[in-house]
Amino acid sequence: MAHKEAISATERTYTVVFQPCERGYGYTVTCPALPGVVTEGATLDEARANAREAIELYLESLQDDGLPIPPSQEDVVEPMRVTVPAKA
Repeated sequence: MAHKEAISATERTYTVVFQPCERGYGYTVTCPALPGVVTEGATLDEARANAREAIELYLESLQDDGLPIPPSQEDVVEPMRVTVPAKA
C-alpha cells in the first residue's frame, strides 16, 4: 500500500508517494507534481531523506534552466514538512 506525505521546498509543498519495493524491502519514492523525481531508500527515513534531496536537485535544475517551478500541493492529510533551500 502506498503512503503519501508532503515535502516542503521553501514555500512549496509537494506530495510524495512511498511505494514498498517489489523486491520485498525498502521504498520507491515518486513525486507526481515533479515527474522527474524518482528515488528509493532501504528504510522509510532513508527514502524521505532521498526524496528531499531529489526534490531539491530537481528544483535547482528547473531554476538553472529558467523553467517555472510547479505550484504547491496543499491537499495532504498528514504532511511531512521539510525546508529545502532554493536558489534566489
